[in-house]
Amino acid sequence: MLRTLAHPLSLTAMSALFITWLMAYYPAETLHASLRGLAIWWDVLFPALFPFFVISELLLGFGIVHFFGKLLDPFMRPLFRLPGIGGFVVAMGYMSGYPVGARLTAQLWEQRLIDRTEGERLVAFTTTSDPVFLIGAVCIGFFHNAALAPLLAAAHYGGGLIIGLLMRFHGRGHERHESAPDTRTSAAAKVRRSRLYAALRAMHEARLLDGRQLGKLLQDAVGSALRLMIVVGGLVVFFSVVLEMLTHAGFVEGLTELLRLLFQLIGLPQPLADAGIFGLFEVTLGARSAGTAGTGLMHQAAIAAWILSWGGLSVHAQIVSLLSRTPIRYKPLLLSRLLHGFISMLLVYLLWDTLGP
Repeated sequence: MLRTLAHPLSLTAMSALFITWLMAYYPAETLHASLRGLAIWWDVLFPALFPFFVISELLLGFGIVHFFGKLLDPFMRPLFRLPGIGGFVVAMGYMSGYPVGARLTAQLWEQRLIDRTEGERLVAFTTTSDPVFLIGAVCIGFFHNAALAPLLAAAHYGGGLIIGLLMRFHGRGHERHESAPDTRTSAAAKVRRSRLYAALRAMHEARLLDGRQLGKLLQDAVGSALRLMIVVGGLVVFFSVVLEMLTHAGFVEGLTELLRLLFQLIGLPQPLADAGIFGLFEVTLGARSAGTAGTGLMHQAAIAAWILSWGGLSVHAQIVSLLSRTPIRYKPLLLSRLLHGFISMLLVYLLWDTLGP
């Protein structure tokens, strides 16, 4: 037993020691990578995510989430085997991007509105890019081609919905054995009344159950959002430094050569391997590299769709940190991100003649 545990711990410790040695050997590069990661967090992520983190806390406290949960329940259950309250997470996740869907999923679990299997289904297909980043940064900023936006959006978000439909088979045969204190057990659900009235009743009950005054609710929302943003920023800086160190150590170039061989075998342009490796670690770096690959717009769009759907290990780390206090497992998320990436790539090729610029 101890020997089994020792191997992954020793590997992690040796990796950390190796990265530390590289940081000491390349101090200037480490500083520049840290500043680059900090700039990405401050200039892009903080203004994009902080308002949504605050608003999501307020909406939960006001009971708005419970209101939409009651309204959407007849649609979410047949399609995705999720409670209606998950529809709010889907909308917020697709609108505000990763890792907001994971944050809301963790909040729903903490309030016992979903169980572990439902949480794994939900976070698997709400981990997507936000439209502002997809259109503004990727299509216009990196590709300099706004006409690419419909194709990338259809491939990325369409692939996400396909993942949601596939994830309904995750935990097949699983049924909730405990009653969660959500709107399904309210008195309004037990009598024949209009769904709108039942939704308003659920919102009122949730507000009474929360009980916090507006000032206290706003203070808690801002404090929680700031703590989350610090965690997100730390992970972005950390992965920026790790990627820089691995580049100087030659590991990134080695992985790129292996991916070039794979691309050659399957008929994809080899220069796209650089974008694939950068995107493996970080979305922004990978998408920027895809936009400048110069291998033909269709193939560049396909690899960009894969990068956006995979999310990068930096985003994965952010999601794992947000879910760390829940029993929701990382493996279903990992498999769904891989599958989402390949589905999005395939959709780019299938939809090119219809939506391509």
